[in-house]
Amino acid sequence: MPLLELRKSRGRPLPFGASRAPVGINFAVLSRHATAVSLVIMPEDGHGPQLAEIPLDRRLNRIGDHWHIRVEGLPEYFCYGWKVAGPQGSEHRFNPNLILIDPCATALSNGTTWAGTCEVDPARTGRRSLYARGPKGYDWEDDSPLHTPAEDSIIYEMHVRGFTIHPSSLVANPGTFIGLVEKIPYLQWLGVTAVELLPVFEFDECDCPFFNPINGEKMVNYWGYNPIGFAAPKSAFAATGKHHGQADEFRDMVKEFHKAGIEVYLDVVFNHTGEGDDRGRTFHFRGLDNELYYLLDDNGKYLNFSGCGNTVNCNHPVVRELILECLRYWVTDMHVDGFRFDLASVLGRDRRGNVMADPPAVEMISDDGILSDIKLIAEPWDAGGAYQVGSFPGGRRWTEWNDRFRDDVRKFWRGDLATASPLAHRLSGSADVFAHSQRGPRHTVNFITCHDGFTLWDLVSYNQKHNDANGESSRDGSDNNISWNSGVEGETIDPDIHRLRIRRAKSLMATLLLSQGTPMLLGGDELLRTQMGNNNAWCQDNEISWVNWALQETNADFLRFTREMIWLRRRHLVFRRREFLVGELGGYAADVRWHGTEPNRPNFGPDSRFVAYTLDGRFHGRGEDGWYPDNDFFIAMNGSPESTAVRVPPSPTGRPWRALVDTAADSPADVFDENIGPVAEASTLLPMLPFTLLVFISEP
Repeated sequence: MPLLELRKSRGRPLPFGASRAPVGINFAVLSRHATAVSLVIMPEDGHGPQLAEIPLDRRLNRIGDHWHIRVEGLPEYFCYGWKVAGPQGSEHRFNPNLILIDPCATALSNGTTWAGTCEVDPARTGRRSLYARGPKGYDWEDDSPLHTPAEDSIIYEMHVRGFTIHPSSLVANPGTFIGLVEKIPYLQWLGVTAVELLPVFEFDECDCPFFNPINGEKMVNYWGYNPIGFAAPKSAFAATGKHHGQADEFRDMVKEFHKAGIEVYLDVVFNHTGEGDDRGRTFHFRGLDNELYYLLDDNGKYLNFSGCGNTVNCNHPVVRELILECLRYWVTDMHVDGFRFDLASVLGRDRRGNVMADPPAVEMISDDGILSDIKLIAEPWDAGGAYQVGSFPGGRRWTEWNDRFRDDVRKFWRGDLATASPLAHRLSGSADVFAHSQRGPRHTVNFITCHDGFTLWDLVSYNQKHNDANGESSRDGSDNNISWNSGVEGETIDPDIHRLRIRRAKSLMATLLLSQGTPMLLGGDELLRTQMGNNNAWCQDNEISWVNWALQETNADFLRFTREMIWLRRRHLVFRRREFLVGELGGYAADVRWHGTEPNRPNFGPDSRFVAYTLDGRFHGRGEDGWYPDNDFFIAMNGSPESTAVRVPPSPTGRPWRALVDTAADSPADVFDENIGPVAEASTLLPMLPFTLLVFISEP
């Protein structure tokens, strides 16, 4: 291709990145300490000879720290990057020989084939900012945000590739955004209201340094928590990526999810980047202005509060504005409904890494007008020791992953002593964690499993992690899994142990879906997917991580149970309160009344592994929407390895009870249709097997 005949002019300092100008393309980037900046234009594939290298004039093409230029005569598709020179020193990493990615690029080159160059080019140095002029707009039709209330939401965490890449998925384009569209009917049937996608920012899946010691295969960064493009959807997740269609394919996916009544949340990573520590590669920030974009110590070494080698300087005005602009892009241009912030406590650290009381980055995100209706979910801790569950800054705008819920529920259904009182708090919405900051049940995102750790089936099948296949001699992953293998480690043909595992898995799932707050399910748990005891499958792009859709048939009974519990929750506002449950020892004027194995005699002592309670259907109100009467419920949970018996209390409104859920029963008797289950008279003594959960519903 001949060199281009380009016309250049001063350009504008904003917006950052490459953007259409009335004539030509405007380019803008920020580097405070740069002494020289050049714009490099390359062919569409990012390889081959440069088409142009344009030095920017410090007088003409710089305003403050913003370097900018407008260029006419560029082709329809091209790659571009920046060469930046600057001072040397421990805090700087300038290298004018490198071509840097634009941090605001909305597409990158050389990543359309998943792991396609891992073997031949482990360094994957050819990533470039890609500009595809294409059509000027996207037809969103009448798409608009769904604004599902947090308390009415049921979140389903999934990996874009892993959800459909298994051959059993039978989708036309496995492992892609459009592949997810083919599974929307399944998600609608299941009853989830939101999908939370593991990272879809561009990342380099080939940056994993490990090999599987069992078969010698090179492993990949499957999860993708190592971003190199905050505003660029991953092209390898798009069937149309080779034709630069990843942005529109992502939009198509969001639009179809919205038509189905399902919101789309993104798991976003702003706490660190894929550039790593001093041994890592330079993609953008390190070469643009290392000292501005990262947290450094006095010797210029990277502070590592992320556990991934570096920490983004989130509260620098320039950096927090970049983060805000990327979030706005995903909302305005991509119609995303919410964000889950990975290691969100990093957003609250200052230049020296100290945790701030009122961090500007969190405040800007919380109060931004464009983001005002967007779901904001914090993972309220980081790898540097900050732990902010119940106290994450930002007030009522933020919900939080509640690991207290995860741990207390796991302990109860493992059979630990002194777990009744903690469980009662979690069932009630965790007022002990959130009430002090004037927040409600909607602010706790309840989960028992997530991508990081055991799956639900492994939680009841393994005592220890089994991570040998990760290539780190099983040093990786948590040793504190709060799990119990039910009697045998791993796979077994013992029918008694299998029945116990099914019962415990049902009880765990039911507890999640009957608790106040916003439940989040790990995708595949409803199918009893196993990772064979691997609790850190970040590098496993294989059967360990993929959803095997044959489990729909193999574990159809558990899938039915999960679906019934989801729809039970969706039908009854009593499980979706906006205020914490209020109980008292006398009378039935309370929302909740606690019991033990005998009515009105709760045991929250150090030997207790049993919880029972009644919910008064008259007292679950909806705030400004008024009051809506519901059925009463009686729920009993035996977390002991011993059988017991519970005496049925009277219904708060005096109506007869009918059996609804019994996790010890075989399908279909484990969940009855409402109002057709056997009648349970008050004062009846009911036997309960170990690790069993019972639910009774009052007649209308």
